[in-house]
Amino acid sequence: MNKSWIYVGLTSLAELVWIYGFNTASTWWHWTLIVAFILLDLHFLAKACEGLPTGTVYAIFAGFGTVGTFLMDIFIFEEQISLSKVFFILLIIAGVIGLKLSDDKNDTKGVLE
Repeated sequence: MNKSWIYVGLTSLAELVWIYGFNTASTWWHWTLIVAFILLDLHFLAKACEGLPTGTVYAIFAGFGTVGTFLMDIFIFEEQISLSKVFFILLIIAGVIGLKLSDDKNDTKGVLE
């Protein structure tokens, strides 16, 4: 497994931590932790982009953040779930899986030489 994919996972998890913090922070040290996680998130994002296409990294990062935030809203903050929300989340997941499957470094089709 490419180490860059581990960084994609770490940046996605760090994003969820600071997003959760936005909803729950109430003191200065909470906000200090949030800033630290944002900086850590950006570090992991940059490391992931060193070994993978930036568009793929960002799409997966954004998709994971969207799905994770959606699940946090439902299970932690008790938001209502709807069929249309589930449908569009599934579309995001399908897009992220499609990007991962199409990210073949040996495929040179469409690349300018």
